[in-house]
Amino acid sequence: MKKAEKVRIGISIGDLNGIGSEIILKTFHDARMLEFCTPVIFANTKLLSFYKKHFKININFQGIDNASKIIDGKINVVNVWKDNTKINFGKEDKFLGKFTVKSLEAATNALINKEIDTLVTAPINKNVIQSKEFNFPGHTDYLAQKMKGDSLMLMVCDKLRVGLLTDHVAVKDIAEKITSELIQKKVAIIHDTLKTDFRIQKPKIAILGINPHSGDNGVIGKEDEEVLKPTILKINERGTLVYGPYAADSFFGTKNYKNFDAVIAAYHDQGLIPFKTLSFGKGVNFTAGLSEIRTSPDHGTAYEIAGKGEADYTSFKEAVFSSIEIFKCRSEYNSLIENQLQKQSKKL
Repeated sequence: MKKAEKVRIGISIGDLNGIGSEIILKTFHDARMLEFCTPVIFANTKLLSFYKKHFKININFQGIDNASKIIDGKINVVNVWKDNTKINFGKEDKFLGKFTVKSLEAATNALINKEIDTLVTAPINKNVIQSKEFNFPGHTDYLAQKMKGDSLMLMVCDKLRVGLLTDHVAVKDIAEKITSELIQKKVAIIHDTLKTDFRIQKPKIAILGINPHSGDNGVIGKEDEEVLKPTILKINERGTLVYGPYAADSFFGTKNYKNFDAVIAAYHDQGLIPFKTLSFGKGVNFTAGLSEIRTSPDHGTAYEIAGKGEADYTSFKEAVFSSIEIFKCRSEYNSLIENQLQKQSKKL
């Protein structure tokens, strides 16, 4: 990559009544960010001007009609719509939800068409974006369908990486969702992404138990004995370093997580509660397993402080930097593989 070229970071605006706009503007108010990337915000220049005035953030951006006209070294705003939007911070608004979806769809299409290099998504309210045309629990499911991949939510903060076997699944349905096939698929995704996106040649992965104390040898539930343990053995036979199941209640408190490159939790809260406790607002949500790169901050719309200028943009900024780093790692890995293939073909 030439020095003059910057990673083009596509940004979806998120919920218009949430804190997405504030954390985006605060992140790129620092002109030094343009030394690392070219931001491309998919929204509307009038809307961004309103946010800029409301939050009293002196920032300049370049309005463009589509992503093919991106200007490197500038903050670009792709005008996805021309409609007027009335902002009412902290309120659920299904009408504004349509613009959230338009931003996400436009950014995703630009990503697939290689007009941008990565995607960073601002927080959404899942309730206000639902419609007959858009019926997804969240970003991850939508992106997985658009890119026809097997996605996995991987929470990242420095060397702490926590993935999930099941993500947005009701607690009563968790056990029946966890099958040997699912475990093998999720482990494969994390193993591949650790090598491709994080420069780890021989990843070590820990898996947390499904039941308390990993079932206590079947006394508290059979799933750990009948599903998890045999599957872990099967995966190990292939040469992948996977260990467990570990009792989730003590795993993080004893700092055992530091002995592994990634941890796989059985369900959402089992993984995200300790992750968010340890990451102190610096966590990043990375969607592993897709052909393209997407990150996001590890928090929601924060309606309770929206519009007040109090939002902490640390996690969003970390999502931008993670996006850049993962893009560079993946590019290097793909170049290495390509060079190896070329050398092998010359020998034939």
